[in-house]
Amino acid sequence: MGKGQLVRQLLIVVLLFFITCSSFQELCASDDLTIFYDSFDEPFEGRWIVSDKEEYQGVWKHSKSEAHDDYGLLVSEKARKYAIVKELDEAVSLKDGTIVLQFETRLQNGLECGGAYLKYLRPQEAGWKAKDFDNDSPYSIMFGPDKCGATNKVHFIFKHKNPKSGEYVEHHLKFPPSVPSDKLSHVYTAILKPDNELRILIDGEEKKIANFLSAEDFEPPLIPAKTIPDPDDKKPEDWDERAKIPDPNAVKPDEWDEDAPMEIEDEEAVKPEGWLDDEPEEIDDPEATKPEDWDDEEDGEWEAPKIDNLKCETAPGCGEWKRPMKRNPAYKGKWHAPLIDNPNYKGIWKPQQIPNPDYFELEKPDFEPVAAVGIEIWTMQDGILFDNILITIDEKIAESYRETTWKPKFEVEKEKQKAEDLATGSDGLKNFRKQVFEILYKIVDIPFLSAYKLKILDLIEKGEKQPNLTIGILVAVLVIVFTVLFKLIFGGKKHARVEKKNTGVAETSNNGGSSGEKEEEKEKEDNAAPRRRTARREH
Repeated sequence: MGKGQLVRQLLIVVLLFFITCSSFQELCASDDLTIFYDSFDEPFEGRWIVSDKEEYQGVWKHSKSEAHDDYGLLVSEKARKYAIVKELDEAVSLKDGTIVLQFETRLQNGLECGGAYLKYLRPQEAGWKAKDFDNDSPYSIMFGPDKCGATNKVHFIFKHKNPKSGEYVEHHLKFPPSVPSDKLSHVYTAILKPDNELRILIDGEEKKIANFLSAEDFEPPLIPAKTIPDPDDKKPEDWDERAKIPDPNAVKPDEWDEDAPMEIEDEEAVKPEGWLDDEPEEIDDPEATKPEDWDDEEDGEWEAPKIDNLKCETAPGCGEWKRPMKRNPAYKGKWHAPLIDNPNYKGIWKPQQIPNPDYFELEKPDFEPVAAVGIEIWTMQDGILFDNILITIDEKIAESYRETTWKPKFEVEKEKQKAEDLATGSDGLKNFRKQVFEILYKIVDIPFLSAYKLKILDLIEKGEKQPNLTIGILVAVLVIVFTVLFKLIFGGKKHARVEKKNTGVAETSNNGGSSGEKEEEKEKEDNAAPRRRTARREH
């Protein structure tokens, strides 16, 4: 090859390189935009440091993901604590520009109780060492899935130094998304924006948007309230919180008889024709015989077991006839003075507000820098695989990794799972249950259901363990939702009791009677209902 031809080829190569970089600028600049990335294609020993702390006995392994040639960092044993850390070349500031935190996990054996989250640790000047990495090692951010009992969430927690007290406070994301309930690979992404916005993505789909400065999004809020209740303020002794009081001027009517019984005999009742006065409802079983081993001295006098008297089946009744009871028109129960508005009512007392001595203002969080990535978890499950841990300042790079490293694996796993379900004939049912539980986990994150979250999560957990209960669990959760909605719409007020008027019975309600008295009357009525015939006795 001549020298001139070689030069022309080199020029062509250089030109193609610049054309490529012009078209795919983020690809060429990815090394500058990617702060940290570990694909675990190579063994982790020598790069990651396993904690020497005694309680962290879990064994980490460099292992392939099931059905793939792709490697990851594997939690290999059940019921263990695990701790491993990777120090970054340089500490990363979270204050300047966009920061994207992303990683993959695969719960190959499911997740009933355990964590699969990452901790982004502060510099070691904060007082920790890699070999001593544990739960107390100071972190800036904790992010990732956690599920056990009532807990089912993708955590996002950041620690922030209170500028007034100097103490570090954990701020938890309110109503975080739930953890996918399958055994497939999933990719978790947290995007921290310079305008204080936080976005949480699962498998590239946006699940949560929050603002670091909003009290609606974090608990406790980053910025304290401007005012607080005065701890020294006391309720005055003459403060009256009763909205209603008994009318002091009300007088019990003269005709009000508190001793009148609720029920009296119906004097107009007539014994039905054909009533068998001399026939008992039950008779001795004529076919019964005294057992041969019956001892009258030890067992007592033998009596034949009773059976229903067949003659009573066709007759209106047997035995002594008694007049039935009816409601006493003179009954009014105990008299209570009607309630009136309390002229001295001052409302529900609250202490006065005073300036909060711990209040401060911020334009943006004062995040501590990140100097290491750690995994410190306790789990009852094995088979948890971590992969493709990424820190970058460019959202497009994170998206590119999702498309090239996570999505192909996910599609293979999804097809494999579908084939297995078809082989067992349970594909439709499993997909149905999966969709149901995905809906339920979304329902439980609705803010107005927060008071019922533990109860709903308990129901969901039972449903996941017992698939035959899926429909029942769904119905139970929907009942809770509609009950809460009803209370929100109608204020949870009880409707007035509407009683049916009995023909020929005088109206007994009185404006002076209390609702509690009506409840008492209803209970007595239920207790006074006619008794059914005694069931056949067994011997």
